[in-house]
Amino acid sequence: MFILITILEFVMLAIALVVIAWQRPQFRYTWLIAVGGGFLTWMSILIWQGRVPIRLELPPWEPVDIFLETLSFTVDRTTWPFVFSITTLLFAVILTAAIRENFPAPLPWAATFVLGGLGILAVLADNALSLLMVWAAIDLAELAAQLRQQEVEPSSEKLMTVFAFRLAGLGMLLWASMVSISAGAFLEFRSVPPQAAIFIVLAAGLRLGVLPLHLPYASGVDVRRGFGSMLRLVSAASSLMILARIPASTTPLAASVLELLAAIAAVYAGWMWFRSPDELSARPYWLIGFASMAIVSTLSGNPDGAIAWGCGLILVGGAVFLTSVYNGWLNRLLLIGLWGISALPYSLTSAGLATRGAQSIPLGALLVIAHACLLAGYYRHAMRPSMRKNLAAADRVTIFAYALGISLLLVSILLLGIWGWNGALRFGNLVPAAVGGILAVLLYWSTSRFQLLAPIRAHWIRPITTSWTEWFSRSARDLYLLLGRVSELISNALEGEGGIMWTLLFLVVLISLFTQGLSAP
Repeated sequence: MFILITILEFVMLAIALVVIAWQRPQFRYTWLIAVGGGFLTWMSILIWQGRVPIRLELPPWEPVDIFLETLSFTVDRTTWPFVFSITTLLFAVILTAAIRENFPAPLPWAATFVLGGLGILAVLADNALSLLMVWAAIDLAELAAQLRQQEVEPSSEKLMTVFAFRLAGLGMLLWASMVSISAGAFLEFRSVPPQAAIFIVLAAGLRLGVLPLHLPYASGVDVRRGFGSMLRLVSAASSLMILARIPASTTPLAASVLELLAAIAAVYAGWMWFRSPDELSARPYWLIGFASMAIVSTLSGNPDGAIAWGCGLILVGGAVFLTSVYNGWLNRLLLIGLWGISALPYSLTSAGLATRGAQSIPLGALLVIAHACLLAGYYRHAMRPSMRKNLAAADRVTIFAYALGISLLLVSILLLGIWGWNGALRFGNLVPAAVGGILAVLLYWSTSRFQLLAPIRAHWIRPITTSWTEWFSRSARDLYLLLGRVSELISNALEGEGGIMWTLLFLVVLISLFTQGLSAP
């Protein structure tokens, strides 16, 4: 019941904001309604923590003989940190909206609440059917939001290519479900069969842009800091959740190759995150970097590490992506985010490097390098006052709301480091965390002394990551266009003047095959 009440809060708030935008566009208290709704949902999630586990199972569909599974959602100590992070991000987006140029914007706020509700349902999904439906809803919402901003046809084709990777992830999860059914049970994330675990990891990797390495979002899409950050981070969280639900005992033995590929993707993403000119253009690399670290944690038998990296992706990323104006003390508070992703003892990501992969010298070296790049890149992007507007000209209410939104994210980083889930109060693996921190300091110190480490200019950023991934995406797009032409050719042949003749011909062939089958001994 608690889950249903909270989701209904999201829905009712979204409907109210849409009605106000259409019927009373000059209504003065729209933002206060959105802030009040965000606070209520945030408090609801805090109440959840004292009542876990909570389970919601919807009535079965008719006919029961066909729909054997039902939609079910569960809150436990694995899913609650993700739900808390998503709700905190949503509340922060609404609070910091007061400083945006498009303020007030009730329709984007309504979309933010809808997206938050879908993200929570994806995190709480207890079986493959529930997650498939929520994933599909998130993908369609994201595709619609991005297509509205596309004016050039090639850009739309890139979006369709990205959407094809998402569909491949859906197909991989469906395949994992069929593998589980063939083993004698429906795919439930509380007890994942060992033979289905590898396909679940591949499903998450395809959607996150890690396996194979590709940007999960097309570049050049002009999305705003608030709704754009919510869209990116919630979409990634909905895929990271499934990694945290895979028990260590079901991790496949053949995961070493995927671990190596994910570690390489983490190094590349961390390097691009560090060298990008600003945090918004580098946002896809932040997502890939943290998703890669989460995949390595899962494959190394450390699902708590996947939760740590996932919550760090949402909260720390939300803090730096929502920061758009300069304030001295608030910018210094952003260093809390640096602590949160440092993997030092009792930090949010302290469980992140406590993996079997960190004990292997080659894989451990890749993880430490990736971690150092993510740390150095975060410090560089967070400490750039010259790239932000000044907050001094704003009124006191605006300054307070903006500072409260950013501070809420930073306080949540500290809170999850010590309370609320199985990875809290962890000492972690001090040696790789300390080495990564030292390398990050050296990397940042060397930025102004070596041209290779200097941040790249904005027009140097390629829309797709590397040459081989660009070739892969172009080949997939060409295959899609070829299949479209073949389908159009067949459709024209059947719908033209000779369509009746072709139909009769196919009918004669089918009848002849059928009669031959009947006459065979």
